[in-house]
Amino acid sequence: MNNKKGPTFLFAIIAIILGWTLYKQFDFENLKFEKPALAILYTLTFLVSVYFLIKNFREK
Repeated sequence: MNNKKGPTFLFAIIAIILGWTLYKQFDFENLKFEKPALAILYTLTFLVSVYFLIKNFREK
């Protein structure tokens, strides 16, 4: 029996934290990020975590 709830929970927490961080750093008046280089890194990590969440969901 293989328990895969740990990685799913971890990727969900990562996606929530990074999504909130991206939302907070975005300036809606100027439509720009405060720190563009860091926003790129956050976006890539967010997309990878969402990818793994969807992949784990489809396997079930």
